Formats: sequence, C-alpha cells, structure tokens
Amino acid sequence: QVQLVESGGGLVQPGGSLRLSCAASGSIASINIMGWYRQAPGKQRELVALITSDPSANYADSVKGRFTISRDNAKNTVYLQMNSLKPEDTAVYYCNAWIREAGSSNFHNYWGQGTQVTVSS
Repeated sequence: QVQLVESGGGLVQPGGSLRLSCAASGSIASINIMGWYRQAPGKQRELVALITSDPSANYADSVKGRFTISRDNAKNTVYLQMNSLKPEDTAVYYCNAWIREAGSSNFHNYWGQGTQVTVSS
C-alpha cells in the first residue's frame, strides 16, 4: 500500500524559511509528477508547485522566486524549500504524487495527510 508522509511544517516568523519533505513508501514501480498543494482556512486547496520526473518545475505565481521544489528519485522524496515566508503562506501543505505500483500498468494519484505551516510574529 502506497503512502505519502510529509514532515517539516511548523511555526516561523515572517521572512523566515522552512523545508518540507514528503516521502513515498510502499511497493512503488515508478513516480511521475510530484507536487505540493496548500489549503488555508476558508479557502480552496491550491497548487503551490509541481515537478516532473525529468525534472522540470512549475510554480504558482504567488510563490515564484521564494519557493523551490526538488526531488530525490532514489529516495522517492519531494522537497519544498520555502524562503521569505509571508503570513499569507499560512496553510496546511499537502504532498501529491502520481505513482505506479509494482505489478500495475496504471498511475494513480495519492495525497499525504498534510502538514501545518504557520507564518506569524
């Protein structure tokens, strides 16, 4: 059974930095796109950043120049380095990945449980 487990959230002051990690585990044959989404209270979940297996990355306009997504294919892990954090970055951050399990020919979409990021003085 495939699982995504996030870590690295917490409380940080405006202007500070955090690094989120998300490790995929289970019987994994291949991972395609990996990404981070976030959901603030009272708002819809939104895309933060995506990274392909090539890898190439795409970012939401609101985080361009401040956040960097990366991945370690050997560890089945995706990272989100967040710099110059703002109060409006406060949200629950979710990891997402398209994964093909061993013995399967199809990719399926998986979500992590979420990790809270709070930016406040």
